[in-house]
Amino acid sequence: MNELDALKQEIENLKGKLTGNMMEDMDIRDKIHNLEMKVSGTKPMDTRIDCVGCGS
Repeated sequence: MNELDALKQEIENLKGKLTGNMMEDMDIRDKIHNLEMKVSGTKPMDTRIDCVGCGS
């Protein structure tokens, strides 16, 4: 399994832990967001900073 597959698997595992309660899921959704950004190669416009630039 390559790194990309491992990231996608981790995203799926985290999605399985979502409860539907926004407050409880906030940390999990943040982790999912960060992993999805790594998978897609997306970065905030100011690439000097990581996800802090998009407000997450």
